[in-house]
Amino acid sequence: MNPTNQLDLMFDAYQVTERISSKSHSIRVEVISPTEVVLVIPRFVSRTVAHEFLRSREDWVRQKIAEMKLRAARDAQAGPSPQLRWDGSDRLPLRDKPTPLRVIPAQVRAPMLRIEPEALSLFCPPAALSTPSKLEKLLRDALKKEALHDATHWMTVEAARIGVSFEGPRIADQKTLWGSCAPSGLISLSWRLVLTPPEVFRYVVIHELCHRVHMDHTDRFWGLVEHHMPDFERHRRWLREHGQRLHWYLNG
Repeated sequence: MNPTNQLDLMFDAYQVTERISSKSHSIRVEVISPTEVVLVIPRFVSRTVAHEFLRSREDWVRQKIAEMKLRAARDAQAGPSPQLRWDGSDRLPLRDKPTPLRVIPAQVRAPMLRIEPEALSLFCPPAALSTPSKLEKLLRDALKKEALHDATHWMTVEAARIGVSFEGPRIADQKTLWGSCAPSGLISLSWRLVLTPPEVFRYVVIHELCHRVHMDHTDRFWGLVEHHMPDFERHRRWLREHGQRLHWYLNG
């Protein structure tokens, strides 16, 4: 990607980044964040024509930026990590679907969590509700197992398709990264990706696997990502817009 001079384009509020694409059949504008816009230019289209198209979309771009800022303000106003109430009214976005956390009284020695298609079911004695930190650890560990299951699936499928090898995956709780790829080939992924839409999880996997070919973020790297996932910008944008709120859950 090559950043353009935003002043030349009369976009002084945000940076415009150009990406030449061999897969795109039309010019595309992607609003990544309130300060970053990507202009996707097909190889057969001149930069002059692409810049004119971008100017024609200025009102739309500013509207999208305003929407992002409003959403960010609402998220900030909502406050810090929502506390789980453990009374049957909680919901978590498992694979981006609001999933009920059901609390089922049971005569068991220790609380047990079962992840079902339509709900997270916690079986526990009533006394266990007095130690929510232990219940949160149980829930976090269960979600990590789900994330490992999804990560193993996506990495096996996508590594074969891309033609690379890897080590792992290692499931962690990175605060600033969704994933990373070490020179050794070990790929680490945030367990919180299991809270995102499956295609967003898949994008992060493809992103990290492409680092097995290019250990950088050059045009060649992004070209490889696009080759294997032409709509990756949409999923990258989802993380920019919604990723921060995923750290509200079980943040301890």
